[in-house]
This record gives sequence, C-alpha cells and structure tokens, in this order.
Amino acid sequence: MNSFKKYLAEFIGTAVLVILGCGTAMLVGCNAAAGCGYILTALAFGLVIVGMAYCIGNISGCHINPAVSIGVLVSGGMSVKDFFGYIVAQCLGAIAGTGVLYAIFDLGSVTDMTGGYGSNGLAGVNGSFVAGLVVEVVLTFIFVLTILGVTSKKAGHGSFAGVVIGFTLTLVHILGIGLTGTSVNPARSLGPALFAGGAALADLWVFIVAPFVGGVLAALVYKFLESKKEEAAE
Repeated sequence: MNSFKKYLAEFIGTAVLVILGCGTAMLVGCNAAAGCGYILTALAFGLVIVGMAYCIGNISGCHINPAVSIGVLVSGGMSVKDFFGYIVAQCLGAIAGTGVLYAIFDLGSVTDMTGGYGSNGLAGVNGSFVAGLVVEVVLTFIFVLTILGVTSKKAGHGSFAGVVIGFTLTLVHILGIGLTGTSVNPARSLGPALFAGGAALADLWVFIVAPFVGGVLAALVYKFLESKKEEAAE
C-alpha cells in the first residue's frame, strides 16, 4: 500500500506539472522575441516543482520525472522495483495531464499558442538531433546534479530544497525553451507528443534518451564528488 501511495503521488505530481507547465506555454506562447511568455513558461515549470515538493515530497520524494528517478536509482536512493513503478506512474500522469489540456484547449476551443500541447521539438536547433541531444543531456545533468546535492542528508538544506530545485528548473528552462522547448523530463515530453503527433512524436526519442543519459551522468558524477569529500574528511 505504501508503494501504491508513492506511485499515486508521482502520478498526481507529473499530471500537475504538465497541466500547469505545458498549459502555461500553450496559453502564453514561448516566443523568445516576445519575452513575456517565454519567462512565464519557465517560471510556471519551476513554481510547480516548488509547490509539489512541499505537497508530495514527504510521500514520494517528488521526482515527477524519470530522469530524476534514474539518477536516484543509480545513486542508490531507491529500489529497482520502485524505479519502474515511478516511471509508469509518471508517464501515465503526463498523459492524463495532457488529456486535461486537450479538454480545455481542444474541446473548449481555446487557442494553443504553441501549436502542439507545449511539446518539445528541434526547431530551435535547426532540426539537429546532435544539438538537441547535447542541450538536453547538459540541462538534465545540471538539474539532476542539483537535486542530488540539495537533497543529500549531508547537505543539510532541509526545507529549502524545494525552492532551490524549483529555481534550478526555471533556470534551465530559460536557456532551453528557445532551443528544444526544454524537456529534461521524458514523461513531460511523452504526454504532449502523443497528443500532438507529427514532428513532436518523431523527435520524441531525443527527449527520452537525452534526459536519461543526463540523469545517469549526474548520479555518477555526484557519487564521485561525494566520495572524494568523504576521503578528504577522513
């Protein structure tokens, strides 16, 4: 039952991330030249993380992102069973969240300023798979490395962790939106791509592979850095 509650928390958290993050992008647009919509979207994703961290963080850890979960798995913070449970819950949550956006924007005849449920794409990097992979690996690495550091029991950041993580997600979005739309989260990319279809679905593999690679790299680097710190203390 405890595992079910954790999975349910991850489902809800990921659905909320998609509804509020992608929903904001759909409503205000993500044109870097316009500026306002760009920044609002970055803030929406970051603020959702802050809110959910204090809402479900004590239940599931508030991963709401498969890239975060694989980072926690590699760093030894969760079991393989829970890892797969989290992934399924997160993906289903993202799909459900996009379904809510479909009801609001399509059935409600509200204009989607992104033209694709806030889905990710490679237009900002001129369609380059290589550039897209680099952007997403680097941004995910930064995001997951920050999470592992700020949530470490040795760090002692306690109640401030959610704020730090939320602002870090905002920061990576400020750079990434104009390039790939910023995924750093395979589940967040999956839901909108399934509903948008077309190019979003064709490019989806980039936004699944790259965040997973970035999450694993972040975990390996953090484990190395933390072990060196322990050696120095001894």
